[in-house]
Amino acid sequence: MHTTALVLFSGGQDSTTCLAQALSKYERVETVAFDYGQRHSVELQARLQVLREIKAKFPQWAPKMGDDHLLDLAVLGQVSETSLTRDTAFKMEASGLPNTFVPGRNLLFLTLAAALAYRRDLQVLVTGVCETDFSGYPDCRDDTIKAMQLALSLGMDKRFLIDTPLMWIDKAATWALAHSLGGQALVELIVEHTHTCYLGDREHRHAWGYGCGQCPACELRARGFAAYSAGLSKP
Repeated sequence: MHTTALVLFSGGQDSTTCLAQALSKYERVETVAFDYGQRHSVELQARLQVLREIKAKFPQWAPKMGDDHLLDLAVLGQVSETSLTRDTAFKMEASGLPNTFVPGRNLLFLTLAAALAYRRDLQVLVTGVCETDFSGYPDCRDDTIKAMQLALSLGMDKRFLIDTPLMWIDKAATWALAHSLGGQALVELIVEHTHTCYLGDREHRHAWGYGCGQCPACELRARGFAAYSAGLSKP
């Protein structure tokens, strides 16, 4: 029986939805984020506001919320030549992957999260990776996550579970999941306070939240919100 979890929490739509689900499932939940020199480092401030809002607006979850952790992963930015860590335009590479792909990012995130979970005696790692809307990132695939779960469990001699609530759903279904977990209040919290935009834009407000509206992350979030909203309007 799993009762404790560590949520990889960036403060975006996906990780906030994962946090809400973890709070509905587990007795004690902690959160962790990574500062890796990302261009959209505004997410590191936004996530703290999201945590405050969840505690204030969902008193049934507040007692379950444990410590929040921020880990310095600057070395990842130093070895990455990507549009998330350099001021370059978003484009597709010859490999077929978008240049927003940061090689090894999720593998390092999970490894460090597991080390933290080991020390904090947390049983489950929760991450918002997804094969449906994953932009082709190979470290978001279910096979990759299963391999990491096995490697981490063997390497640390502790049986970890990696929980991936969003693996097989698209962005519209992610909005719907948030609604099922926390009602319209959670949807509005995600719209107003979470951050997804790769350019770190917190000036332009859209129906789905803040962002430039043009980067891949904004486009994906906007399409998902439009589909979710259209589903609500159907009789």
